[in-house]
Amino acid sequence: MRTIAIIGASLAGLRSAQALRQQGFDGRLVVIGDEVHLPYDRPPLSKDFLLGKVEAVPLADQEDLDALDAEWRLGVQATGLLSTREIALSDSTTVEADGVVIATGGIPRTIPGAHVLRTLDDAIKLREAFAGAQSVGVIGAGFIGAEIASSARALGKEVTVVEALPAPLIRVLGEEMGAAVGLLHGDHGSTLITGVNVDSVNVDGGINHGINLSDGRKVDADVVVAGIGVRPATDWLVGGPVQVDNGVVCDAGGVTAVKNIVAVGDVANCAGVRAEHWTSATEQAQIATRNLLAGETVATHTNGGYVWSDQYGVRIQFIGRATRDVRVEDGSIEDRKFVATYRDGDNGDDVVGIVAMSNARLFTRLRRNLK
Repeated sequence: MRTIAIIGASLAGLRSAQALRQQGFDGRLVVIGDEVHLPYDRPPLSKDFLLGKVEAVPLADQEDLDALDAEWRLGVQATGLLSTREIALSDSTTVEADGVVIATGGIPRTIPGAHVLRTLDDAIKLREAFAGAQSVGVIGAGFIGAEIASSARALGKEVTVVEALPAPLIRVLGEEMGAAVGLLHGDHGSTLITGVNVDSVNVDGGINHGINLSDGRKVDADVVVAGIGVRPATDWLVGGPVQVDNGVVCDAGGVTAVKNIVAVGDVANCAGVRAEHWTSATEQAQIATRNLLAGETVATHTNGGYVWSDQYGVRIQFIGRATRDVRVEDGSIEDRKFVATYRDGDNGDDVVGIVAMSNARLFTRLRRNLK
């Protein structure tokens, strides 16, 4: 291969570029990103960035970027795959490449009137909005919503979190552990409302100012943020040569049905699994680029599902998958410091998932036995 194009200049795209160079690719490398910024770390945006403790945190310093010897096309969107080797861009140009890495990530699901937090520009707008607000409403009690709520409370705002499900994080942790994590909101003065949908958002003042709930209640909020998940950024691929179904369809090695096109990160539906995790993006990049250079699937990636979240000064860690058989192995939920395992198998002895709150050491030890 003489030229490889990477579509997406965030974590998965950067790690793919680094992996290609590490694996000996010395040809032309083109990295295309719709943001004007060089790659930066997203996790701090909902925490220290909102708190004003840090600015954008680069994922690589200038020396490392220079070593990549890549051609950066920033502030430009990919608008389509004209063929298996030609990418159309929003500035009316095209890029021809022998190999393509799709790393376009996800697009936040939105609610009219509410902020979202995905990009650095989103975070800048939200930080400015927080500066003039007394009350903040957060729709969605997942990891991103909880982190935003935590930051808002640290800034002295009145915070209300609205979750449609009976408890936070049910889809990730299950109801029991999701409810346990949700206790942190009340511990730190935030109000958590569960089991109710949102009808509308109005932040322009007036009688319905804030969040209007489906049961008739109203949540007062000067600023409203929606943290209700993302959808894979695949609109530009519709009608092109790769299959799209809840992401870019690829095998466990990130390889699509078109062998010179691979996918990594949030946008990749690898063997039926699409993982929106920081660690998955990094690990997938190593595997997918290896397969791209080989011209076939010579290695596969097993998604460990590791994710962490910092909320109200507490670190929550999770890996694996949640089941109904969950057992607290150490500590207690009441103390907000514990490790619990999820069990499966004929005798319920197989540990298939682990969740921890403020107990990183035991979590790390137990994850070695994960099935």
